[in-house]
Amino acid sequence: MSKKIIILNGSPRKKGNTAALTAAFKRGAEKAGNQVSEFFLGDMNINGCKGCFGGGKDCNSPCVQKDDMDKIYPVYREADIVILASPLYYWTISGQLKTAFDRLFAVAECDPDYRNPRKDMVLIMAAEGYGFEESEYWYDRLEKHLGWKSIGKVLCGGVMNVGDISEHEKLDEAYQLGVTIH
Repeated sequence: MSKKIIILNGSPRKKGNTAALTAAFKRGAEKAGNQVSEFFLGDMNINGCKGCFGGGKDCNSPCVQKDDMDKIYPVYREADIVILASPLYYWTISGQLKTAFDRLFAVAECDPDYRNPRKDMVLIMAAEGYGFEESEYWYDRLEKHLGWKSIGKVLCGGVMNVGDISEHEKLDEAYQLGVTIH
């Protein structure tokens, strides 16, 4: 059965190493018959969450702030799987990804009990180094607290400059992960 997949790409470089990983994943997932939508968050106008608890009144546009999150909300609501993609910034995910993810709380506000919709999830990251521990900790706690299910992680260290990832074995790992989704 085909799945709907949303990629939230928190890299500011559309042709960078994180984007190469998401492209490989996307090729594999589409080959397996899935529908994949990718958002390059660095190109979008997304404001930080105001913590106002004013969302959820209109589930088609759940946040009181009107910005590019309105492009993401309908795709997110329909998605079976959420791909969290980011370069490693100061040992965690990028601000672009964190800002967009925080704003997804407006969707939970559509539920009277503030329940997040159930999703499967994947973490895809690229980095100069190999210190993914804080990102994995955040991701693992997110999975637990949201009640989501992780179906994989692709963490590629040793790739700082654009193109460093070329021919890297992690590209095949990302592709193979995509192919396994049915």
